[in-house]
Amino acid sequence: MWAEGYTHVMGLDEVGRGCLAGPVVAAGVVFHPETDIPKIRDSKTIGEDERNELAQQIKEEALLWTVQEGSIAEIDELNILWASLHTMQKCVDSTKITPDYLLVDGNRFISSLIPYTCLVKGDDRSMSIAAASILAKVYRDDLMKKLHEVFPEYGWNTNVGYPTAIHKKGLKEFGYTEYHRTSFKLGTDKLRTQNNKTS
Repeated sequence: MWAEGYTHVMGLDEVGRGCLAGPVVAAGVVFHPETDIPKIRDSKTIGEDERNELAQQIKEEALLWTVQEGSIAEIDELNILWASLHTMQKCVDSTKITPDYLLVDGNRFISSLIPYTCLVKGDDRSMSIAAASILAKVYRDDLMKKLHEVFPEYGWNTNVGYPTAIHKKGLKEFGYTEYHRTSFKLGTDKLRTQNNKTS
Protein backbone atom coordinates (compact mmCIF):
# COMPACT_ATOMS: atom_id res chain seq x y z
CA MET A 1 0.00 0.00 0.00
CA TRP A 2 2.89 2.35 0.71
CA ALA A 3 4.35 1.52 -2.69
CA GLU A 4 1.01 2.43 -4.28
CA GLY A 5 1.14 5.89 -2.71
CA TYR A 6 -0.96 5.47 0.41
CA THR A 7 0.55 7.31 3.38
CA HIS A 8 -1.75 6.53 6.32
CA VAL A 9 -2.35 2.79 6.22
CA MET A 10 -4.14 1.70 9.39
CA GLY A 11 -3.91 -1.86 10.68
CA LEU A 12 -7.00 -2.96 12.61
CA ASP A 13 -7.51 -5.88 14.97
CA GLU A 14 -9.70 -6.79 17.91
CA VAL A 15 -9.53 -9.04 20.96
CA GLY A 16 -12.11 -10.57 23.25
CA ARG A 17 -14.62 -12.01 20.80
CA GLY A 18 -14.65 -15.40 22.51
CA CYS A 19 -14.98 -14.07 26.05
CA LEU A 20 -17.99 -14.42 28.31
CA ALA A 21 -17.32 -11.14 30.08
CA GLY A 22 -15.86 -7.73 29.40
CA PRO A 23 -15.95 -5.53 26.31
CA VAL A 24 -14.59 -6.40 22.92
CA VAL A 25 -11.58 -4.15 22.30
CA ALA A 26 -10.16 -2.99 18.98
CA ALA A 27 -7.06 -1.03 18.12
CA GLY A 28 -5.82 0.79 15.05
CA VAL A 29 -2.20 1.60 14.27
CA VAL A 30 -0.59 3.68 11.53
CA PHE A 31 3.17 3.52 11.06
CA HIS A 32 5.59 5.64 9.07
CA PRO A 33 6.74 3.64 6.01
CA GLU A 34 10.29 3.49 7.36
CA THR A 35 9.27 2.09 10.77
CA ASP A 36 10.46 -1.42 11.51
CA ILE A 37 9.88 -3.20 14.83
CA PRO A 38 11.05 -6.78 14.13
CA LYS A 39 9.66 -8.33 17.33
CA ILE A 40 6.06 -7.39 16.53
CA ARG A 41 3.89 -10.43 15.82
CA ASP A 42 0.53 -11.92 16.78
CA SER A 43 -0.15 -10.83 20.38
CA LYS A 44 -1.27 -14.34 21.36
CA THR A 45 2.23 -15.68 20.70
CA ILE A 46 4.01 -13.14 22.92
CA GLY A 47 4.58 -13.36 26.66
CA GLU A 48 3.00 -10.72 28.86
CA ASP A 49 6.19 -8.84 29.74
CA GLU A 50 7.36 -8.63 26.14
CA ARG A 51 3.86 -7.66 25.03
CA ASN A 52 3.78 -4.76 27.49
CA GLU A 53 7.20 -3.57 26.31
CA LEU A 54 6.15 -3.77 22.67
CA ALA A 55 2.94 -1.88 23.40
CA GLN A 56 4.96 1.01 24.79
CA GLN A 57 7.32 0.95 21.82
CA ILE A 58 4.40 0.92 19.37
CA LYS A 59 2.86 3.96 21.05
CA GLU A 60 6.16 5.80 20.85
CA GLU A 61 6.96 4.96 17.22
CA ALA A 62 3.53 4.91 15.56
CA LEU A 63 2.37 7.89 13.55
CA LEU A 64 -0.96 7.41 15.30
CA TRP A 65 -2.71 4.77 17.37
CA THR A 66 -6.06 4.33 19.07
CA VAL A 67 -7.81 1.78 21.29
CA GLN A 68 -11.62 1.56 21.45
CA GLU A 69 -14.17 -0.51 23.36
CA GLY A 70 -17.34 -2.22 22.23
CA SER A 71 -19.60 -2.29 25.26
CA ILE A 72 -21.53 -5.21 26.73
CA ALA A 73 -24.74 -3.50 25.56
CA GLU A 74 -23.42 -3.26 21.99
CA ILE A 75 -22.38 -6.91 22.03
CA ASP A 76 -25.76 -8.08 23.31
CA GLU A 77 -27.66 -5.85 20.91
CA LEU A 78 -25.64 -6.31 17.71
CA ASN A 79 -24.03 -9.74 18.36
CA ILE A 80 -20.31 -10.18 18.91
CA LEU A 81 -19.31 -10.18 15.23
CA TRP A 82 -20.99 -6.88 14.39
CA ALA A 83 -19.94 -5.33 17.69
CA SER A 84 -16.33 -6.24 16.82
CA LEU A 85 -16.61 -4.71 13.36
CA HIS A 86 -18.23 -1.55 14.68
CA THR A 87 -15.53 -1.23 17.33
CA MET A 88 -12.86 -1.39 14.63
CA GLN A 89 -14.79 1.31 12.77
CA LYS A 90 -14.64 3.42 15.95
CA CYS A 91 -10.86 3.28 15.64
CA VAL A 92 -11.06 4.65 12.12
CA ASP A 93 -13.40 7.45 13.20
CA SER A 94 -11.53 8.42 16.37
CA THR A 95 -8.25 9.73 14.95
CA LYS A 96 -7.45 13.30 13.98
CA ILE A 97 -5.77 12.06 10.80
CA THR A 98 -8.12 10.04 8.60
CA PRO A 99 -6.49 6.84 7.31
CA ASP A 100 -6.39 6.50 3.53
CA TYR A 101 -6.27 2.69 3.53
CA LEU A 102 -7.27 -0.01 6.03
CA LEU A 103 -5.78 -3.44 6.63
CA VAL A 104 -8.33 -5.44 8.60
CA ASP A 105 -7.62 -8.70 10.39
CA GLY A 106 -10.07 -11.41 9.38
CA ASN A 107 -12.35 -11.97 6.42
CA ARG A 108 -15.04 -9.33 6.94
CA PHE A 109 -15.50 -5.62 7.52
CA ILE A 110 -18.42 -3.21 7.41
CA SER A 111 -19.07 -0.98 4.41
CA SER A 112 -16.51 1.80 4.37
CA LEU A 113 -15.79 4.86 2.27
CA ILE A 114 -12.10 4.19 2.91
CA PRO A 115 -10.60 1.42 0.74
CA TYR A 116 -9.63 -1.65 2.71
CA THR A 117 -8.33 -5.19 2.47
CA CYS A 118 -9.28 -8.00 4.83
CA LEU A 119 -6.40 -10.32 5.67
CA VAL A 120 -7.06 -13.73 7.23
CA LYS A 121 -4.42 -14.25 9.93
CA GLY A 122 -3.45 -10.65 9.30
CA ASP A 123 -1.48 -10.40 12.53
CA ASP A 124 1.00 -12.84 10.94
CA ARG A 125 1.12 -10.88 7.67
CA SER A 126 1.05 -7.20 8.58
CA MET A 127 3.13 -5.33 11.16
CA SER A 128 0.41 -2.72 11.66
CA ILE A 129 -2.29 -5.37 12.27
CA ALA A 130 0.00 -7.23 14.68
CA ALA A 131 0.73 -3.96 16.48
CA ALA A 132 -3.01 -3.32 16.77
CA SER A 133 -3.53 -6.80 18.24
CA ILE A 134 -0.85 -6.08 20.86
CA LEU A 135 -2.34 -2.75 21.91
CA ALA A 136 -5.84 -4.19 22.08
CA LYS A 137 -4.79 -7.22 24.14
CA VAL A 138 -2.66 -5.23 26.59
CA TYR A 139 -5.52 -2.77 27.13
CA ARG A 140 -8.16 -5.46 27.56
CA ASP A 141 -6.08 -7.73 29.79
CA ASP A 142 -5.30 -4.81 32.10
CA LEU A 143 -8.99 -3.90 32.25
CA MET A 144 -10.08 -7.44 33.13
CA LYS A 145 -7.40 -7.74 35.82
CA LYS A 146 -8.69 -4.55 37.41
CA LEU A 147 -12.23 -5.93 37.32
CA HIS A 148 -10.94 -9.11 38.96
CA GLU A 149 -10.20 -7.06 42.08
CA VAL A 150 -13.93 -6.34 42.34
CA PHE A 151 -15.13 -9.78 41.17
CA PRO A 152 -12.45 -12.32 42.19
CA GLU A 153 -14.84 -15.28 41.90
CA TYR A 154 -14.37 -15.68 38.12
CA GLY A 155 -10.58 -15.79 37.80
CA TRP A 156 -10.37 -12.84 35.43
CA ASN A 157 -6.80 -12.19 36.57
CA THR A 158 -5.78 -15.29 34.61
CA ASN A 159 -8.54 -15.99 32.08
CA VAL A 160 -9.40 -12.30 31.31
CA GLY A 161 -13.01 -13.29 30.67
CA TYR A 162 -12.56 -16.41 28.54
CA PRO A 163 -14.68 -19.50 29.39
CA THR A 164 -12.23 -21.44 31.55
CA ALA A 165 -13.24 -23.98 34.17
CA ILE A 166 -12.75 -21.39 36.94
CA HIS A 167 -14.92 -18.88 35.11
CA LYS A 168 -17.70 -21.41 34.52
CA LYS A 169 -17.56 -22.49 38.16
CA GLY A 170 -17.89 -18.86 39.24
CA LEU A 171 -20.93 -18.42 37.02
CA LYS A 172 -22.65 -21.46 38.48
CA GLU A 173 -21.96 -20.39 42.06
CA PHE A 174 -22.38 -16.63 41.84
CA GLY A 175 -24.31 -15.94 38.63
CA TYR A 176 -23.75 -13.09 36.23
CA THR A 177 -22.26 -9.66 36.83
CA GLU A 178 -22.99 -6.48 34.90
CA TYR A 179 -19.84 -7.23 32.90
CA HIS A 180 -21.09 -10.56 31.55
CA ARG A 181 -22.52 -10.87 28.07
CA THR A 182 -26.02 -12.16 28.61
CA SER A 183 -26.42 -12.99 24.91
CA PHE A 184 -23.74 -15.69 25.16
CA LYS A 185 -25.23 -19.14 25.65
CA LEU A 186 -23.14 -21.11 28.11
CA GLY A 187 -25.89 -22.91 29.93
CA THR A 188 -27.47 -19.47 30.25
CA ASP A 189 -31.06 -20.58 30.80
CA LYS A 190 -30.04 -23.06 33.48
CA LEU A 191 -27.88 -20.52 35.25
CA ARG A 192 -30.58 -17.88 35.19
CA THR A 193 -33.05 -20.37 36.65
CA GLN A 194 -30.63 -21.19 39.46
CA ASN A 195 -30.04 -17.50 40.13
CA ASN A 196 -33.78 -16.79 40.24
CA LYS A 197 -34.29 -19.59 42.77
CA THR A 198 -31.57 -18.26 45.06
CA SER A 199 -32.36 -14.55 44.77
